[in-house]
Amino acid sequence: MTTQTIKKNLTVKEAIESRHSIRKFEQETLTKEELTEIFELVRLTPSAWNLQPWRFHVITDNQLKEKLQEAAYGQKQVTSAPAVVLVVSDMEDVIAHLSETVHPGLSPERQQEEVANLSSFFSGMSVEERGQWGLTQTNIALGFLLTAIQGLGFASVPMLGFDHEKVKELLSLPEHIKFAAMVPFGRQASEGYEHHRFPLDKIVKYH
Repeated sequence: MTTQTIKKNLTVKEAIESRHSIRKFEQETLTKEELTEIFELVRLTPSAWNLQPWRFHVITDNQLKEKLQEAAYGQKQVTSAPAVVLVVSDMEDVIAHLSETVHPGLSPERQQEEVANLSSFFSGMSVEERGQWGLTQTNIALGFLLTAIQGLGFASVPMLGFDHEKVKELLSLPEHIKFAAMVPFGRQASEGYEHHRFPLDKIVKYH
């Protein structure tokens, strides 16, 4: 049974309070304008040194979604959703283009200094260590993505239960990238489960 469409433009509080995972979606195509509106918000995610290591691969092709569902061990939400986004971290691309992350308001000399400092810092890490560092930043973007999707009237379900190597092969992604999540999303066609969360006194300590 189809549920009533969530109103658009929820407040941040409304979006966070109403968001929960949905696994059945309306068969309604998302427009390019709707997708752009979501990612215009997500790209404002903060990151250490403004490195922005997140990359988003949005899949709307039905045949490719069927292959992604196979890689996700048959989980039906992948093909139920009109769109699926793979949220990945690509620190090697960041390292190759460090000058793009430096604020343009800095003097040329200061920009060069920033690039040199960052190059020195990350050259002391392995590819795996850089990947894990970038993943911590990309997980912030994942939170922004889930909130933006909900706030603009859609629903989502973040997933890590999939064959990462198979998905890399399907999307021709480099071996070094790290996955934050696969996120099917669209307009919800089921209620899903209500929140089940720990009380504050378990997760919050004041010092």
